[in-house]
Amino acid sequence: MSDAVVTGSFDDLRCPQVRFLEEASKLGKLQVQVWSDETIRNLEGKPPQFPLAERLYFVRAIRYVTQVSVVEGLIERDAIPHIAGPQSMTWVVDEPNDTAAKRSACESHGMAYRVLTAADLQGFPAKAYDPTVISARKKVVVTGCYDWFHSGHVRFFEEVSELGDLYVVAGHDENVRLLKGAGHPLFPQDERRYMAQSIRYVTQALISSGQGWMDAEPEIDLIKPDMYAVNEDGDKPEKREFCQQHGIQYVVLKRTPKPGLPRRQSTDLRGF
Repeated sequence: MSDAVVTGSFDDLRCPQVRFLEEASKLGKLQVQVWSDETIRNLEGKPPQFPLAERLYFVRAIRYVTQVSVVEGLIERDAIPHIAGPQSMTWVVDEPNDTAAKRSACESHGMAYRVLTAADLQGFPAKAYDPTVISARKKVVVTGCYDWFHSGHVRFFEEVSELGDLYVVAGHDENVRLLKGAGHPLFPQDERRYMAQSIRYVTQALISSGQGWMDAEPEIDLIKPDMYAVNEDGDKPEKREFCQQHGIQYVVLKRTPKPGLPRRQSTDLRGF
């Protein structure tokens, strides 16, 4: 199987782009070429919404990605990807980005070319929870909305995963509206769960089925975690009391971004 390569800005990653990366990874080890800030300005006529360092951090956290590199300088949008040395590669694009120029470039360089159709990218596959899986590590659960997914969420998952196998429970749509009000969530529960599951630090992502601040109680009863981790914003008396009653260690982490990256909050990014 040849390696697969994709190229682009990967600015403000959302479910459709991550779904594309998942399907592309099925064609071989996935190399992602991320355009630099300068390259985006040259191609798009404006700077990216998110700086290169933040985009690289996010893309590298996607579980379907094997290797990430940066494309710098002036390039043509339909130019052949930057490939070091003779390799058997497949350039993967989606239908909106399929062009005759890309097809011709691949043919002239002896590269395979694959277009993923809308049918290929349908749905957001879920991973069924298997209670029989045994791990030597502790289990740690986190809960939340995870609506406008950003690098701060990735960083939180990365830190929590150092404590044990990480289980993420995303709030179901009805409960998110109950807690946050009209206009929430921006993205449906299947997409929010899918984004969490796509992060390589996450063992399993599920959707809650309860109500209130402890809407994840049924899932916690299923997972039987050793720890429940929250950040400072998510620290609630209901969660502390639940952990005390059930003998679960309660861990509160400071909300700090990855060094060198800006602090992000979903509320600030709505409509960004």
